[in-house]
Amino acid sequence: MLNVVVIFLEGGTPSTAVTPVEILSSAGYLYETLQGKEGERKFNVRTASLSGEPVQTLSTLQLDPDYSIDEIETADLMVVAAGGGDLDIECERNAKLTPLLHKAYENGTAIAGICSGVVQLAEAGLLDERPATTHWALVDDCRKRYPKVDWQPERYVTESDRVFCSGGVYSGVDLCLYIIEKYCGHQVAMQTAKALLVRTPRVWQAGYTAESPQINHEDEEIRNLQEWLFKNYSKNIKVADLADRACMSQRNFMRRFKSATGETPINYVQRLRINAARHLLENDLKTVREVCRKVGYEDLNFFRKLFKRYTGLTPTTYRDRFSVNSPEGVTYGKRTHHH
Repeated sequence: MLNVVVIFLEGGTPSTAVTPVEILSSAGYLYETLQGKEGERKFNVRTASLSGEPVQTLSTLQLDPDYSIDEIETADLMVVAAGGGDLDIECERNAKLTPLLHKAYENGTAIAGICSGVVQLAEAGLLDERPATTHWALVDDCRKRYPKVDWQPERYVTESDRVFCSGGVYSGVDLCLYIIEKYCGHQVAMQTAKALLVRTPRVWQAGYTAESPQINHEDEEIRNLQEWLFKNYSKNIKVADLADRACMSQRNFMRRFKSATGETPINYVQRLRINAARHLLENDLKTVREVCRKVGYEDLNFFRKLFKRYTGLTPTTYRDRFSVNSPEGVTYGKRTHHH
């Protein structure tokens, strides 16, 4: 079991504190229990505030933590809930948190921030030269305060080297499911979403892709192109056009793309499309043909084969097994054998 500490901040939105406690606690446990089976929790979730005293949230709710921050010795993951929206007050009020987050990260702890809680990660220097997101209303302030951070407010979730960020309040749900998928695999994330009747993680506010692009590399031209592909994956894409867009010869482009991402451009686009298709099949009541077209394929047979190659299942079987809207295996209908 992974040890998680959710850090409550004074003056924040209560849902950003409760969401990670609820969702991470239910991973591996709730779905199984609803089916009358023995569940096994994947995360041991504890809570802390700076002083160990209850914190007052923006609403009338008070949150009572398990510990003070000084009592936490080790954690695999720390999640910082939202504080208030005035960054000067936030940074002053939570100054004690900065060295603690920095030290925890140096010791191997993964650190996540939800909504304005992301500011505490920036204060600790954990976001320098990394992609990050936060609530759209805070981005202009954050850009001025933390110019070294690559702010990407169009994203719901960002991840880079054990540092996770989520945008507005309810994208905390996306972040938690993303973390479950990362540490426990796709099936557990899907089952958790299904048990809680929430959508599977949205990573990109403009699209439907279930996975961040591989951008932990130094090649800026390729990174810019990946960002473009992420938003335009469903267009008719030719390698020659991509090379032109990157201002490179085709041969040089192919070599640099593979070196940076570990994949050929064609495989990369296919994976983006299949991830988008997975997300649509999990969440939307579209037909397989509609999903096929939506992600950029005309040939349904080709799409089916490709989907099976990447996921091991046909699109229809995938939907039956993983759709949040499908009751299969939860309350009624045929019980299928799960491996």
